[in-house]
Amino acid sequence: MASFLGIVAFTWPFVVEPGAFGSAQTAPLMFGVLLVVVLAVVLAEVAEGGIDAKALAMLGVLSAIGAALRPLGAGTAGIETVFFTIILAGRVFGAGFGVVLGCTTLFASAIITGGVGPWLPYQMFGAAWVGLIAGLLPRVRGRAEIVMLAVYGAVAGYLFGFLLNLSFWPFSLDPGSSIAYLPGADFSEQWHRYLLFDAATSLGWDTGRAATTAVVILLVGPAVLGAFRRAARKAAFEAPVSFEPEPAVDRTAARP
Repeated sequence: MASFLGIVAFTWPFVVEPGAFGSAQTAPLMFGVLLVVVLAVVLAEVAEGGIDAKALAMLGVLSAIGAALRPLGAGTAGIETVFFTIILAGRVFGAGFGVVLGCTTLFASAIITGGVGPWLPYQMFGAAWVGLIAGLLPRVRGRAEIVMLAVYGAVAGYLFGFLLNLSFWPFSLDPGSSIAYLPGADFSEQWHRYLLFDAATSLGWDTGRAATTAVVILLVGPAVLGAFRRAARKAAFEAPVSFEPEPAVDRTAARP
């Protein structure tokens, strides 16, 4: 349901006209909906046992780490230093954990860097999908896993930028431009215009993000995955201790 709402939030310009409903109204509505669905994901994971108190503590730690890492690269040729943590954590702790981590990381980093704006709900949804898909990838181990995650990191870097452009594309350019949103046009026309817009304005920036994520996963992925998996094993709750008294043993029967 959370993903479905995200898809609607991103793709509505292809099926309906914005009319009087502009970016000033879209972002607050999306943010409110996003808070509800993230809470629903957390409650669902808690109910299923996928997230417990220790996992919530890990979520807070990783969100803080991601928020601290993001300012190190953002703003320079598209370099992003935050997505590898979301991908690796989603891989180890599961898809639901990845969804919540993507949202909380981008939200925390926006608070720290002053990056709160109409784009924030879109960033949170995009990062949530990055963590979600990481948790759903095939279960392989060893070198094949690192290569798979690096390739996925590159694809996710492009996908994140492709989606984020939809946050402002319907409102930013004169419809007379060949790459601008054209109210009333059919889907094929809108799609063609958006592909041109993305290639002209965002492709180079997205390449920096994709390359950075893939290289960082190749370099530190094995160590970080190992650390996450050790933490996951240590954080697991032990089997409940039985307080039933042990049966009495007749020690005299064993005497000669």
